[in-house]
Amino acid sequence: MTETPAPRARADALRFAFGTLTVLPVRVHRWDRAAARGGMLCAPLAGLVVGGAAAALGGALLLLGGGPLLAAVGTAAVPAVLTRGLHLDGLADTADGLGSGKPAEDALRIMKQSDIGPFGVLTLLFTLLAQVAALAGLYAAGWAYGALGAALAAVTGRCALTLASRTGVPAARPEGLGAAVAGAVPVRAALLCAALLVAGCAAAGAVWGPYGAVHAGLAAVLGLAAGELLLGHCRRRFGGVTGDVFGALAETAGLTALLALTLG
Repeated sequence: MTETPAPRARADALRFAFGTLTVLPVRVHRWDRAAARGGMLCAPLAGLVVGGAAAALGGALLLLGGGPLLAAVGTAAVPAVLTRGLHLDGLADTADGLGSGKPAEDALRIMKQSDIGPFGVLTLLFTLLAQVAALAGLYAAGWAYGALGAALAAVTGRCALTLASRTGVPAARPEGLGAAVAGAVPVRAALLCAALLVAGCAAAGAVWGPYGAVHAGLAAVLGLAAGELLLGHCRRRFGGVTGDVFGALAETAGLTALLALTLG
């Protein structure tokens, strides 16, 4: 039976999302704008899988008597492993580019270098420490809290990529992942994806009552807002987005959402 175009398009979108945003053995068959559009709209689904795996390891470590801190370390390690550290590397490179204070062309050249400078090292260090500390606090209250934090951070971080792929956001370079997805997602579709994400997070938080729903939904909103602030700054400094900027957006939005959930 011949596959209809719609199922084929959905399959290509999922392959694009999981094939570019994770190390799962998914082959990307299409690299055109249609596949990029669908893939970036599916980015939060890739985040949900990554966050679910992270929460599962955290729960296993708690069950084995590892304690909240070890569960937090394991949970923070899973996204790094499932992305080969791609987003963390992008965060470090973007920090070096922004921290250099140089014009866009020179800053982009710094970001392409294989080594990590002092700004990148410090940013990675404090980001990972904050992730582990926040997750440890949530796990100390129970596995369900830690699992919610892991999942919420992962999906919010990927939804920030969906928003960054919207029409009107240019690429800073003519090549790379940033150029492949920049401007691929219609603005209304990106905003709808963000609205669905916030609603989904609020629904998950509703397990703890109305306050839990508001708290989780607000955490997602704050995460996306932090991503938008960084996106605006990168557009002014670099002239657009790159693959490194996408990694920085994912980590920034995810961490902000996680901290908002913890601090509440």
